[in-house]
Amino acid sequence: MHVAVSGPSRARRRVVVRGVVQGVGFRPFVYALARSLGLSGGVWNTGDGVVAEVEGDPRSVATFVARLAPDAPPLAVVVDVTDTAVPVQGGTTFTIAPSRGGPGRTFVSPDVSVCDDCLAELRDPADRRYRHPFITCTSCGPRFTVTTGLPYDREHTTMTGFPLCDACAREYGDPADRRFHAQTVCCRECGPRLHLAVPGRPTLVGETALAEARGLLRDGAVVAVKGIGGYHLACDATAPDAVETLRKRKRRGDKPFALMVADAAAADRLVHLDDAERALLTARSRPVVLARRRTRGPAADAVAPGNDDLGVMLAYTPLHHLLLGLPGDDHLPVLVMTSGNLTGEPIVTDDTDARTRLGGLADAWLYGDRPIHVPCDDTVTRAVDGAEAPVRRSRGQAPLPIALPFDSPPLLGVGGDLKNTLCLAEGRLAWMSAHVGDMDDLATLAAFTTAEAHLELLTGVAPTALATDRHPAYRSRRWALDHADGRPVEGVQHHHAHVASTMVEHGLGPEATVLGVVFDGTGYGDDGAVWGGELLVAGYGDFDRAAHLAYVALPGGDAGVRNPCRMALSHLRSAGVAWDDALPCVRACADDELALLDRQLDTGLGCAPTSSMGRLFDAVASIAGICHRAGYDAQAAMELEARARSAGSVDGYRFAVQGELLDAAPVVAAAADDVRTGVPPAVVAARFQRAVVDLVVAVTERLRDETGLRVATLSGGVFLNAYLTSACAAALTARRFEVLRHHAVPASDAGIALGQVAVLAHRHNRDAGRARHDVRREGSSHVPSGSGPGPGHQRA
Repeated sequence: MHVAVSGPSRARRRVVVRGVVQGVGFRPFVYALARSLGLSGGVWNTGDGVVAEVEGDPRSVATFVARLAPDAPPLAVVVDVTDTAVPVQGGTTFTIAPSRGGPGRTFVSPDVSVCDDCLAELRDPADRRYRHPFITCTSCGPRFTVTTGLPYDREHTTMTGFPLCDACAREYGDPADRRFHAQTVCCRECGPRLHLAVPGRPTLVGETALAEARGLLRDGAVVAVKGIGGYHLACDATAPDAVETLRKRKRRGDKPFALMVADAAAADRLVHLDDAERALLTARSRPVVLARRRTRGPAADAVAPGNDDLGVMLAYTPLHHLLLGLPGDDHLPVLVMTSGNLTGEPIVTDDTDARTRLGGLADAWLYGDRPIHVPCDDTVTRAVDGAEAPVRRSRGQAPLPIALPFDSPPLLGVGGDLKNTLCLAEGRLAWMSAHVGDMDDLATLAAFTTAEAHLELLTGVAPTALATDRHPAYRSRRWALDHADGRPVEGVQHHHAHVASTMVEHGLGPEATVLGVVFDGTGYGDDGAVWGGELLVAGYGDFDRAAHLAYVALPGGDAGVRNPCRMALSHLRSAGVAWDDALPCVRACADDELALLDRQLDTGLGCAPTSSMGRLFDAVASIAGICHRAGYDAQAAMELEARARSAGSVDGYRFAVQGELLDAAPVVAAAADDVRTGVPPAVVAARFQRAVVDLVVAVTERLRDETGLRVATLSGGVFLNAYLTSACAAALTARRFEVLRHHAVPASDAGIALGQVAVLAHRHNRDAGRARHDVRREGSSHVPSGSGPGPGHQRA
């Protein structure tokens, strides 16, 4: 019924709210807000966000618009609110209307951990969803990984194959219910069902499947468990035999496993948590948090051999809580929860595929039959000096946008080949994908293609140009060339992208220039060498390589990376230090290996010049006797960091600085001398890392004197090292530098796609500006007959 009312006592406005506003309870919030203010009208989803039209007293309408952003639901991220006056229509009711399609941009929420209300129902024997493994509401559950289209409605999710029962349909249609338009709402009657598959046995379903899976875990089995974004491999973390079995099956070397516990109290029994670490652990994104392990914690030593940190996360799905045990259950105190994949491959999401690809790893498969549309591995992070320092940005964070400090055309950055993520950008926003992985097999390349298409769908960005690393052999670059479809593909130097990603995070404008400290393992240099120990004077548009580690030989390429002892021998040879049997790195090599390396380094055959700080960390780790063979990426550097923490305050070794060349030879020689005289490995590790800090300070101070720049950025995989990052930041801050480090994307190659799109956007903006300038110049150079000379003549 409509009532014709008009005049100054009544106003109507159309409001468009953009951001993460679908699937987070935004329409029920709008409904309740409008009703509380006595307004009529309606609200609906579109491809551009949430649209509302409200009508009533002008002051109440203004209050409604003003409260939309500050009072939004907890999971909403309001990016923009626009409102326009529209003709008054009258009416006395406010309705929630069906979604309407059309162009625009809607931001889909990340996957969200189970909320307290759903957890209470899960534990309540009187509730109809008691012990339901897939309980959700508008405040929790999967979003990103189940969305197949926009607007975000049930038919555009992988829940479309599960028709609602009458009870769930009533909740779904009731604006006063917290499950109103919760697209993943379900119960035991109408939702996904839990299954347990054990080879040679009938498949179990429901509570029976859960009970059997928990029994298998208690007995030492490895169970593949399907989560929100893919499968995990789980085992009892307190059982050394079970942990060793999983480690051997996955061929994981000594790489640490992530652990899962039910709550923060259980985490306290595993690790020491400061306030910042506890805040990260309990955040709704539920990341894996790296924290200092307790010496007498319940987890087996084999969980993280040679490492004094543990990666711990809280249960984030109803199924996880059921596995660990609800009140009255026989609890499993802590589970290993590692990505369900073969080393180097993407996480498994498909149930049939899981039986094949995880066939040699798992003893059983526990899964629900809700499909996962795109994979999304766990986020990994840590706190350094009270602030977040991401290691892997994925579940719970992707695909939230990152603000850009200047406008970007529609662009795609394809990232690197290790720890790959991709990035789309347009306007003042950039979207990073979830973690894809190492681009070294067909499965990962296929996952990259799927992730890129999905991110385009969710963001509405249609890239007009692609940014890649300059490495000619990178598979990510090859992918860009193969999928360019006539669009330009432009290279961005690896370490320049690292600096640019840090600048974007901190909102530096297009004209900013910084002193960029970039330390990593491998990055293709403009001279064809392997860079990685770089100090750059850089802006978005260009960079100057102001200083770098002196080149040494990287023998055998990847073989040199996998064997830190070989890098140690190369650095010793470069420093003029004899290969003495008193040095552990020499003893670690057999005679034939020593002979091979001797020939390689003498002739240069199979060697590439490198300035890599990451490889120098490897070399010192081996010289000190800490790590000679790396079973996983950065193992030597991680163990070197762990040893240094226990050494206390020490004086550092000294690099030789000769103009732009930073020579590590004196450091290597001094470390070898210390080892020969019996100095403990922890002291060698600390003295080396102190030397790196002193080097950074000395060179940046010199560059400040030369350039006047006072802003220093720290980026590159070496700065995942919390000990080094904290010490560098403290020393630079004490010398009145403004220090910028990573808090939103990882310092490693997992963050370079953001830098790639920033550099390419700056190029395009600069070129467009020059083109506009040239047009104006041409126009002003024409002087009509009879006029005097003008500025155009002076410029010509």
